Amino acid sequence: MSEGMARLLTMKFSEAFAPGARQAVETCLRVESDEKVTLIYDRVSEEIAASLAAELQRVGCRWNGFLLEDLAPRPLDGMPAEVLADMESSDVSIFAVTAQRNELKSRMQMTDVVNRRRMRHAHMVNITPEIMCQGMRADYARVDRLSQRVMERVTRAKRIRATTAAGTAITAELNPEYKWLKTSGIISREKWGNLPGGECFTAPGEVNGRFVVDGVVGDWLCARYGLLTDAPLTIEIAGNRVVSCASANKALEADFRAYIATDENSNRVGEFAIGTNVGVERVIGNILQDEKFPGIHIAFGNPYGEHTGAKWTSGTHIDVVGLGFNIWVESEAGEEQIMREGRFLIEG
Repeated sequence: MSEGMARLLTMKFSEAFAPGARQAVETCLRVESDEKVTLIYDRVSEEIAASLAAELQRVGCRWNGFLLEDLAPRPLDGMPAEVLADMESSDVSIFAVTAQRNELKSRMQMTDVVNRRRMRHAHMVNITPEIMCQGMRADYARVDRLSQRVMERVTRAKRIRATTAAGTAITAELNPEYKWLKTSGIISREKWGNLPGGECFTAPGEVNGRFVVDGVVGDWLCARYGLLTDAPLTIEIAGNRVVSCASANKALEADFRAYIATDENSNRVGEFAIGTNVGVERVIGNILQDEKFPGIHIAFGNPYGEHTGAKWTSGTHIDVVGLGFNIWVESEAGEEQIMREGRFLIEG
């Protein structure tokens, strides 16, 4: 038994985490007793990891637990070899870790193994007690049904148009060669998913317009700046590239500018997504849950080409979330409004 595994088995955790942990293991990952799981966690998230470990024990599967701080200094320069080696013999992996600056490379090394081996992987970056008691308790059968209705429309679409009262006005031209993916919380071998889940996404052909981020920004900026309601970030996009950005919070503006200047495609829209987790009632300042909030979020950088089919790459990926969307989907059959002021019009 590894030290990380033994630590989790002796740790006490809040009973309030148990429903979310059971949903992650049973409903979302569907772990079977004859499978093996790699559970990766850090000191910040170890109480949550302990609740996940208890559910793995209850299922009766084989599993190993790895505390990152026991293996390498943080921020990680790369995913520890012990973790990657264990994943090579696992069916499922769970990553319950609070992100630190410049650790995206290590996470991409991990998901490279997931993609190559077609593992079921729960990506729980920046998981918190609040999320365990909110987004992880969503009705994922309902979220999956709504996500499927969204997929039926967007996979036929030529373009998607969206506005918000805060000033967002964007149009996404869609590339028929790029695939849409549904990550509704029910995780399959086809595509690993975040937990909480609830989104449909693709790499867009081209996005143009203005996107007002009055929700939250992703990666390590999320923990630093939280909710942006009082100081939104306004991003102007032309030809799928950021051409300008501005915020009353000049530190946020500077950090965002630096992030999207990391490599030649860091300022390119790599993801266009519709959040579908109707169990999430408000944004909380945490990208893991907030990007699933009903509405639109986009990301600059890595387009997840191994899944979407996009042919370009980037070493960065930063999501931005807006609020209160009106969304129209245009196809050969005409234009249909699927959301008005943040509420879906297609949920039956």
